[in-house]
Amino acid sequence: MNILLPTDFSQNSWNAILYAIDFYKSVKCNFYILNVCITDSFIGGDSNTTPTAEQINDLYTQPSKQRLASLLKRIHEVDKANDNHHFYTLTEYGFFLESIRKHVIEKKINTLVMGTKGASGLKKYIVGSNTGDVITKVKCTTLVVPECAKYNEIKEVAFPSDFNLAYDLKTLEPLTNVLKASKANLSIVHIQRREAKLNAEQLTNLDIISTYFEEYKPSFQNLECKKVEDAIQSFVEQKSIDMIAMVAKNLNYFQSILFHSRVEKISYHTDIPFLVIHE
Repeated sequence: MNILLPTDFSQNSWNAILYAIDFYKSVKCNFYILNVCITDSFIGGDSNTTPTAEQINDLYTQPSKQRLASLLKRIHEVDKANDNHHFYTLTEYGFFLESIRKHVIEKKINTLVMGTKGASGLKKYIVGSNTGDVITKVKCTTLVVPECAKYNEIKEVAFPSDFNLAYDLKTLEPLTNVLKASKANLSIVHIQRREAKLNAEQLTNLDIISTYFEEYKPSFQNLECKKVEDAIQSFVEQKSIDMIAMVAKNLNYFQSILFHSRVEKISYHTDIPFLVIHE
């Protein structure tokens, strides 16, 4: 497997690296640790001035490479006994999203693993802006690791769905890979308002999903609640959920679970990793 680990050298991104090392401990992996020196942060004077190649090298590239070398030493201290893992460092000067997209293609990345700090500053959203951009705009399976998430054996996985299939079932392969590796229990969760019932198409799609996951013996949970995020919070607590998996195309679920600002009542965003699946 090829795993991309973007880092800004924060505690947050270090936590995501540690999670990835443990999560993939039994898998042969190439880990690419990427630091993007963002173009709009040029500090060489007038912001309208284009930096020279020499300035970019002195101000960004060399310091980035030095910090990545230190980070690599730190990683080898915690992962020195694992022959499955190989680490490579990448320094890029450019726009964050473009750099991510470029390396996803060039390095044939299977999964991105990103840390997120949750609510901070003025944008009190569950995921930070960089992570939010990546999971909505980069078509690559992404494991989002919140700031307080610590790796535990994956025993319970929740898969919220509205049973409106707008994607090919093969899209769900990253989730089945997790289930195979972890032997975890799968809970397929549907949240509906009290007066709503599944329509004929949703019932058909429920059958399709049931058949697809049959070998994993999933449980189906139908939760009645006005707000999706409140229902998920309650369910995560009751079932001791270790991971939430979602298809990015399920926008109404996806956005209400990850992109709302009612953080004061929601704790799952600080300690439960999200597996965001793209086609």
